[in-house]
Amino acid sequence: MTFAHFIKEIGRGAEGARELSQSDACQLFGAMLDGGVPDLELGAILIAYRVKSESVAELIGFHAALAERLFRLKAPAVKSLPVVLPSYNGARHQPNLLPLLALLLARFGVPVLVHGALNGDGRVASAYIFRELGVMPCASLAQAQAALDEKRIAFVPTAVLAPGLANLLSVRSRLGVRNSAHSMAKLIDPFEGGALRVVSVSHPAYLDKMREFLLATGGRALLMRGTEGEPFANPKRRPRLEYFHAAAAQVLFEAELGPLKSLPTLPATIDAATTAAWIQQALAGEVPLPQPFVNQLACCLFGAGYAHDLNQAKAIVAVETGSLAAA
Repeated sequence: MTFAHFIKEIGRGAEGARELSQSDACQLFGAMLDGGVPDLELGAILIAYRVKSESVAELIGFHAALAERLFRLKAPAVKSLPVVLPSYNGARHQPNLLPLLALLLARFGVPVLVHGALNGDGRVASAYIFRELGVMPCASLAQAQAALDEKRIAFVPTAVLAPGLANLLSVRSRLGVRNSAHSMAKLIDPFEGGALRVVSVSHPAYLDKMREFLLATGGRALLMRGTEGEPFANPKRRPRLEYFHAAAAQVLFEAELGPLKSLPTLPATIDAATTAAWIQQALAGEVPLPQPFVNQLACCLFGAGYAHDLNQAKAIVAVETGSLAAA
């Protein structure tokens, strides 16, 4: 396969670039995942998409190519669907509380798959905090399946689920910027469409694009503005939490606006040890959960089918955590 004709279409800059068809995008991204694109052309393609951004049709094509190459897991035989949490950013200014969300869901018996990077590139990665909490990364699909079946939680490095995607993600260290693989990583579902994906977006403009993608492709997802790119609700100010299922969208909580009413109790520093110790306190009920966090937990229980409706999910969370989930 030659790639000059693809680059000619997408490499004309932000204003002049054309989008590829869904089928061409699938073919191109498949070649990228398979390692079939030479370094020079690969760099040109990644930077071209960095400049022009992917269209919804291209995202759908990329996702189809990834789905064909994604290693699969089986959902444990429990009452709820698994929840999939992508963790690729880590903490830079605020504590990374994604492990707390995962552990709370697992406590309810909801299977939780966290996938992502093993290092934070200067940030506090979820992997670091999980290690402090005794949740070690799974080195194989068999380990991941056993962890889900037995403990209801598994942290899986990207390479275990999608080696080609992990290779594309690693190109960031050479180019210095993120690429289309980072968007695709947030959309992984190794359970054959049978999970609730929590999809976080860093830039507001990208919310609309992800919304179009989720409506076009179906499946269950909770879409939100992430906290420093991680898929948990900002503990200081709740983002809009939007649920997608069967090609329809439902706003479960609107974003909080205006001045803050109060500041939540949070870890004193963002390092992994301090954050893990605070998470253990939160799990033990020794410190209160931030209200936006409680709201997101209720949304996840509803979206995963643990509760019949959002009101029931709110009530369950309120009882189990001692919080006012309906606030």
